[in-house]
Amino acid sequence: MILFGDRLESRTCNGLLVIGDPHVGSRRPGRRKDPLWPQPVLAKLEHCVAIANARDLAVVILGDLFDRPVETDEGLKSQLIRILKGFRHRPLVNVGNHDIRHMTLTDGDTLALLGLCDVVDVVAASAPVASYGIGGRRVGIGMTPYGQAIPTDIRGSFADVDGQAWFSHHDIAFDAAYPGAVPPFAVEGCDLLVNGHIHKTQKSVTVGRTRWTNPGNITRQSIDLVDHVPRAWVLGADGELTPEPLPFEADVFDLTGRLVEAADDAAVAQAVESAFVTLLQAETATELKRSGDGSILRDEIEARFASDAPSEAVRAIVRSLLDEAVERHARS
Repeated sequence: MILFGDRLESRTCNGLLVIGDPHVGSRRPGRRKDPLWPQPVLAKLEHCVAIANARDLAVVILGDLFDRPVETDEGLKSQLIRILKGFRHRPLVNVGNHDIRHMTLTDGDTLALLGLCDVVDVVAASAPVASYGIGGRRVGIGMTPYGQAIPTDIRGSFADVDGQAWFSHHDIAFDAAYPGAVPPFAVEGCDLLVNGHIHKTQKSVTVGRTRWTNPGNITRQSIDLVDHVPRAWVLGADGELTPEPLPFEADVFDLTGRLVEAADDAAVAQAVESAFVTLLQAETATELKRSGDGSILRDEIEARFASDAPSEAVRAIVRSLLDEAVERHARS
């Protein structure tokens, strides 16, 4: 079902299996080199089903179940539905920015269809959701979708609970502040706040009573996640998140243009500085908006290559930077 402030019935389980942003989609991320996509993502979700069912864990997905709001591959949707229906406890899913075309979830988004068909329970509005009996303790759970305000006080949200946890999908400044990021803050009555959206696992931060955590994605989409270890996390009766290994291949990114011999560093840096100016100027001048695949900008860069004749190392680096800019634009 889709929850707009509604509450689920209380549940009893041995803990919560927390799954970070799967980003299921038929479009393979630009630098991934997997021969079959998105089989690595589906395999991780199948592994999560086995873990959850064997240990009687309820399931929470932190948002961005889909990589695009509208998934057009009907076969992929069928595969995903089959996997999700395999969970003994119906997954509770937060709404991420990749799940929606507009500011909030609508009937036109694929995630809404899964909620309406009772494949998952989708939280579409920030609110308390349910209480869970875990190891003799009762824990109240709430959620805040992307773009909605995380509450500053959740006291009184649940009666007769031993603790309260909240799940969000936001830009949170864990390591350092950056534009648009919200610093962790004290949420009255909240013991644990678990955030999605940020792809890498972050060190927890405690403000007042509230411990903020960010488990990170189970899907490594971009090259900056090359060292990220995809894991699910189990929230137990003690309120601690324990990592649960997932199967993954380490060597999945095309590193062309990223590995340059040290002897070439000075020459490459000087040449890239000149060539990359074109990329920066064009991106800020909305060239990427004019062609979603960056084809206009790519033609300009190739013309620059023809006139300046840079080395193959320079060409590879600039092309890889363009690919990343296009990928970033597609995800925004």
